[in-house]
Amino acid sequence: MEIVHVYTKKRNEFGRQCNFSDRPAELHVDILPDPSLASNFIERDPCDIPIQCTQEMSEHEVNTERFESDTRGINHVEGGWPKDVNPQEMEQTIRFRKKVEKDEHYFSTIMQLGSNMEHCIKQNNAINIYQEYFEEEEVVEESEEQPSAKTINVFRDPNEIKRTATCLSWHPDGSCKLAVAYSSLGFQNISPDMSYDSYIWDIENPNKPEMTLKPVSLLVCLEYNPKDSHILVGGSYNGQIAYWDTRKGSQPVEMSTIEHSHRDPVYKVIWLQSKTGTDTFSASTDGQVLWWDIRKMSEPTERLVLDPNKKGNLDNALGAISLEFETTMPTKFMVGTEQGLVVSCNRKAKTPAEKIVCTYSGHHGPIYALQRNPFFPKNFLTVADWTARIWSEDIKESSIMWTKYHMAYLSDGCWSPVRPSVFFTVKMDGTLDVWDFLFKQNDPTLSLKVCDEALYSLRVQDNGRFLACGSQLGTATLLEISPGLCTLQRNEKALATAMFERETKREKILEARHREMRLKERSRSEQSKDEDTKEGDGEESVEELATRTEAEFYEIVEAELKKRAKEQEKKRPVLWSGIDLEVEDPSWSGVVCQSIIELSLLSLHAISTLSSLIWYPSCRLILT
Repeated sequence: MEIVHVYTKKRNEFGRQCNFSDRPAELHVDILPDPSLASNFIERDPCDIPIQCTQEMSEHEVNTERFESDTRGINHVEGGWPKDVNPQEMEQTIRFRKKVEKDEHYFSTIMQLGSNMEHCIKQNNAINIYQEYFEEEEVVEESEEQPSAKTINVFRDPNEIKRTATCLSWHPDGSCKLAVAYSSLGFQNISPDMSYDSYIWDIENPNKPEMTLKPVSLLVCLEYNPKDSHILVGGSYNGQIAYWDTRKGSQPVEMSTIEHSHRDPVYKVIWLQSKTGTDTFSASTDGQVLWWDIRKMSEPTERLVLDPNKKGNLDNALGAISLEFETTMPTKFMVGTEQGLVVSCNRKAKTPAEKIVCTYSGHHGPIYALQRNPFFPKNFLTVADWTARIWSEDIKESSIMWTKYHMAYLSDGCWSPVRPSVFFTVKMDGTLDVWDFLFKQNDPTLSLKVCDEALYSLRVQDNGRFLACGSQLGTATLLEISPGLCTLQRNEKALATAMFERETKREKILEARHREMRLKERSRSEQSKDEDTKEGDGEESVEELATRTEAEFYEIVEAELKKRAKEQEKKRPVLWSGIDLEVEDPSWSGVVCQSIIELSLLSLHAISTLSSLIWYPSCRLILT
């Protein structure tokens, strides 16, 4: 069928017709110089005129207006009916179908189309044109391309008061959408005008979020359900757990009650491997790990207090920052704490004390990221303070590998889902580091400055090609890394296995050596104590020595007191026993004798003083 559309327009609407022709130049106006105007000008002599041999150029800048696109949908309904047939009326449509089915042309057309369809169906069943015949082949030629990454899209927080992008979650089907949780983790830093909304973005449209999630409090973490892509679960700043169904709108379907929720912000929530796909568990800095069933959010199904003493005391509990759960180990999970410890737990233990299996210590600050290697679950990655460490479950005293100490604080990290030797870290200076410990161990393979503000969150797509970084000002940056960093290399699994086994063996040898040194030191100290005891058997005991020393001390003190008393006796005034008087003048004898009798009760000092005040002529005192 030929489709023709004719445009009609009047001739005068096209404007004036242009008539072009070739002709020689013509002089229309000739203005001669006016000598009377010469007095208005000054002759310049000499006249210097600079001339450039190069072409004059100028530089201009222009900023185009931002183009905002909007997605619109079209609903296709049943059509093709004649104008006189109403498709809403059942009787008219049935009557028209019967009319068409009686037509001879209808039967010939159906028979012709039926044979063609039968041929296509048989061909489809015989050959699968989408089958990958070499999907099990893991050997890939190593490319000499340098590691690189480029920015694909930037998703900015649409609110005026910017918040931190604290958590990212990829859509489980195709990874075409990215859920971002926005929160403000600063102490008392929540403004009354701050929006509580979090968003789901289409990675192809950074201008407007595809859907808005409206929680009652700021969302700190957010996770897609791997079994049902319409359901998301989130942990709030006030400690509540809520879940959303994108088919039912922006409001949460159900929330946990405040009295049975966490007391602090929920920093991590993870979906569990279950038949129903409705089980999840969460961790918070209040020291609790709670298990939930989203079909009944009134109270948690199970509770664990992270008390290192295994007494279940919430006052001594370790605050949880990160969680790790591996589906291949359904009974085990790990918790990263504020105190820099990794707590390994067993959910199926009989008593709460047995649920805490062991701890791993090696960091100086909160563990912001904790993840098992997807190829080697016994080895796990921790990101905290200024370094990232790789651990083995068999060694609890120290990590087997670690990065250098950076100048900036590390805030998040994760393994590559397609390469066992590659992991990613983000730092507070806005830098993304890509590490490949088979290529380099002391420095990152690729270091990329993503933005000027601090990066707080990181999430890699399942195919390992795209990753998203969340910043302090709520900007989520989508990056695409080079194929060499997201393609499994030749013999990479074997080399990574050898590397992990070698480092684990080395740490075991060092751990045994340290244990041996501690035992020797302990035996040496016990031996020295025994020798001291043997030497002191023939001598007096410590109690006897203390008693004797105390007695000697008191004897010395008493002797000193007696010595001081004797010295004071010598200095004390002495009374006389008799007085002899010689008087030359007899007339004075009576007066002097009376005075001496009165002075006999006084001390020698008093008499000497008195004798200096009263003068007896021709008189001499003799004291005995």
